[in-house]
Formats: sequence, structure tokens, C-alpha cells
Amino acid sequence: MQSKVKLTKRQVKEDKFTTFMLTSKDKLQSELENKWQYYVIGIVVAIVAVWAVMWYFNRESTRSSDAAEAFSTAMVSYQKGDNQVAILELNQIMENYGGTNFAASAAFLLGNLNLSTRSYDEAIRYFRMYLDNYKGTALNRAAAEAGIATAEEDQAKFVEAAAGFVRAAESYPEGPLRPDYELGAVRNYLAGGSIDQAEARLAILKEKFAGSDWTNRAIRMIAEKKQSG
Repeated sequence: MQSKVKLTKRQVKEDKFTTFMLTSKDKLQSELENKWQYYVIGIVVAIVAVWAVMWYFNRESTRSSDAAEAFSTAMVSYQKGDNQVAILELNQIMENYGGTNFAASAAFLLGNLNLSTRSYDEAIRYFRMYLDNYKGTALNRAAAEAGIATAEEDQAKFVEAAAGFVRAAESYPEGPLRPDYELGAVRNYLAGGSIDQAEARLAILKEKFAGSDWTNRAIRMIAEKKQSG
């Protein structure tokens, strides 16, 4: 009879994290089919998870170890689609491990979870908490601004959403998601009736992303708005 192999605590955490990353692709593809804003924020969710766990493996302590294990468990719940469980687990991380980087990641993920379930007030609250209380990376901060803008857009607060996408774009000018954010600003300025401001963002797209799909879509949006106008 083959003997059972006993996994160490660290191996268990690594296995949970591996499960999370292996299922990320399917989740992001599903989000892309529904709405691009959720897709681009979902990309950052995966990056946040990678960063948080790698931080732990590079700087292990007893408290960080417990926080890492709690974070890995929450990620498994998140990937299973157990949103309410994941929300509870992430809130516990913020309460119990407020001094660790996992608390920052938990705040960001809580914003994303509430956004995906259309709990807009809660999504905005957690994204703002992340922006106000944690330094984060330029990529994460831009995504948090975009998360707030997405929640506002879905509530038809187009003026606020447009300004939020501009903040997202300008938070990380050289970031890979900037053209998405600029297009979001164009879309919401048009929805709010501000064609001049939409054209100002289009000028940026033309300068930095000439000939791209984002630029061409923005051109079509503005042309259609003027024709219907």
C-alpha cells in the first residue's frame, strides 16, 4: 500500500494559490464577454494576488504566514464563485491583519467583488478605502480609480465616471490599460453630452495610440454622437 504524503503548511498554501491561478484565465475570458471594464480590472485582480503571495514568500513571519494562509483561502472561495464567503473572509483579513500588505489586497479585491455583483456603493467604498489608506502600485491605483468609474457609469453617473476614467488614465500614464481608460472617458463624456471633452481625450488616443482599435472606436463613437445630435 502506498504511504500518504504529508504536505507542509507552506505547500498547502502554494497549492491553493496554484489552483487560483490556473482558473484565472477562464474567469477573465468570461468577464471579457460581458463587459470590458470588468475584464481589465480582473487582470489586476490576478496581479494583486500574485504580488501579495510573492510578498509573503519573500518576507515570512508568523503573522504574515497566518495572513497569507487566510488570503489564499479567500482566493479559493473567490475562484469558486462563493462571493459571500470570499467577502467575509477578505473582511476578516482587513480586521485581523490590518498592518500587512494582505489587507491592502483584500480591500482592492472587496472592491472588485462588490463591483462584479453590482453592489456599487460597497464597491466604491472599498476602492476608495484602498486609495486612501494604502500606497499600492500605479497599476493597482489606476485600476481602483477605474473600478469607481465603472460603478458610477453603471449608475448612469456619466460626468463622474468620465472624470474617474481620466484619473485612472493619468494615474499611470505609461500603463498597459491606459487606452481602455481613455476610451471609457470618451464614452462617458459623450453619454453626459460633453463632446468637446470627449474629443480632447480622443486627441490623446490619436497621439499615443494612433491606428489602434481604441482610437478607431472612439472616432466612431464621436461621429455617431454628432450625427444623432
